[in-house]
Amino acid sequence: MSSTGARTLRMLSLLQGQRHWPGAELAERLGVSLRTLRRDVDRLRELGYPVQAHPGVDGGYRLAPGAVLPPLVLDDEEAVALAVGLQAAAASPVAGMAESSLRALTKVVQVLPAHLRRRVEALRAVTVAATWQGGSTVDPGLLVTVAQGCNDAERLDLAYVAADGARTERTVEPHRLVPLGRRWYLVAYDLSRHDWRSFRLDRLQHVVGTGARFRPRELPAEDAAAFVRRGIEQWPSTYEVSAVVHAPADDVRRRLGRWAVVEELDGDRCSLSLTADSLDWAALALGSAGGELRDVRPPELLEHLRAWSGRFARAGAGQP
Repeated sequence: MSSTGARTLRMLSLLQGQRHWPGAELAERLGVSLRTLRRDVDRLRELGYPVQAHPGVDGGYRLAPGAVLPPLVLDDEEAVALAVGLQAAAASPVAGMAESSLRALTKVVQVLPAHLRRRVEALRAVTVAATWQGGSTVDPGLLVTVAQGCNDAERLDLAYVAADGARTERTVEPHRLVPLGRRWYLVAYDLSRHDWRSFRLDRLQHVVGTGARFRPRELPAEDAAAFVRRGIEQWPSTYEVSAVVHAPADDVRRRLGRWAVVEELDGDRCSLSLTADSLDWAALALGSAGGELRDVRPPELLEHLRAWSGRFARAGAGQP
């Protein structure tokens, strides 16, 4: 390959890795003059890459979205990371990603050099993929918008729905995306709250880039993943409560209303299930069901009921 061709590929790689390059900085990285840089940019345009030039003090070059996806330039590590990432995405909770990830993985592995293909195949051979059923999914377009905001240090406007259903409008400075378990989280500085926050992506209803850039702040944690984990540990515990109640289903529904799901088992029994953030509240709900209880879960609720029953028994024993 000629030095001009190698330099053109190098410039393409730089433009793909960073959204905006000042002209002087890009020329310095390539070791060429500004005049040669302009010729190389024209050569990329002739090959179909939509390189935009912006004049002025803050001007430079950026690779804009085009009508079609042009070829990408990847180094060895990036190619292996892409193949492994696509394999993981095949079992992703991101909506519609499984089939498209498998198609993309097939194309990538097919063109990998032999020594890289061996590395990818070795990883695939010793990896057991776990499939997930149910749960919330993340819109891939939303995921891309958030990732672009993190990469470009661009403020985002978003609508967020909290666990209690409250919807709020936020303007944030996105920092990092964190996949944790089956969830994706955005770690960002919330300009409305003047503090760092983590947002579950499946609870985002609307995200749009504002075009406003920001100087990244220092996150008050070892890393973004540690910040998310710390936040999750501080959330109240959630308990999935269930029991068999020896009472007619209609009676139990009338007593508990919308706070529980009640299903009839037979004329004199029903199953009860609810979600509670407090064992005290769960105990009150079961006590209000109006019938004998069997098969109470989870185990920690049983221990809680035993403690309550002991206190009630002692209180009753002290009455005349």
